[in-house]
Amino acid sequence: MLFFKVTTVGSSSGIILTKAAMAQLRVKKGDTLYLTEAPDGACRITPYNPDFARQIKLAEEIMHDDREVLRALAK
Repeated sequence: MLFFKVTTVGSSSGIILTKAAMAQLRVKKGDTLYLTEAPDGACRITPYNPDFARQIKLAEEIMHDDREVLRALAK
């Protein structure tokens, strides 16, 4: 289990990620992390934007379902 302390960063608060935490999250300096609420009320920190992932999934479904329309528009 990894743990973090909240610290002052400029005029805000933040957490410092250890190398182990960054490796586990597969992030590097400058990446954006998202805090999301899980169905059970817990919070998760993830490098993946859940809204963007939802939008991509929807776009893939549209591209699959309306393949002929997209092909015609591409001409």
